[in-house]
Amino acid sequence: MMRSLFLALTVAVIAMAVFGSATEGFRVFTTEGARRYAVEQAPHQLPAVTLEDQDGRSFSLDSLQGRVVLIEFIYTRCPTVCSALGDVFARLARALPGTVLLSISFDIEHDGRAELRRYADSHGADGDEWRVARPVHGQDLGPLLDGAGVVVIADGWGGYQHNAAVHLLDRHGRLVRILDFDPLSVLIDEVTPWLKS
Repeated sequence: MMRSLFLALTVAVIAMAVFGSATEGFRVFTTEGARRYAVEQAPHQLPAVTLEDQDGRSFSLDSLQGRVVLIEFIYTRCPTVCSALGDVFARLARALPGTVLLSISFDIEHDGRAELRRYADSHGADGDEWRVARPVHGQDLGPLLDGAGVVVIADGWGGYQHNAAVHLLDRHGRLVRILDFDPLSVLIDEVTPWLKS
């Protein structure tokens, strides 16, 4: 009886140790949580890709250093999450003036300048503080998504499944946080200290 109890306790301790290790000390329980935790522990630069916005202007992520930047990854044909993110960005534009907002399309095959313009117009992106853009060069898309930890999977119906969040770049251009877009008040509270630093 004692031997069985000792064996059960040993297995439980080993299981807890493995689970604790796999969850970063019980801090994360999903791959999304692990992605966010990794960014907080080791902020990093996103690749210096060249983007083209809804007005056909090219710019680099590096050119935005010195400002706080919020990025959402979208595709303009998305009827659900991307539309909700666009609505959140419209409210952020009003609530956090001076913050650069970027809606970056990962569907570069379908999202040309006209589609970016339509998305911008439908959500109120002004083209200055809030730009809707896409990578100019197709080979830049993979490294950009990898750098942000964004996973995009074709859904078989012409759309995509993807993780949705707000990616915060600090004034040095480093990805420092990945934030939920709801509730908006919590998102604003998370971003505000970065605007003051």
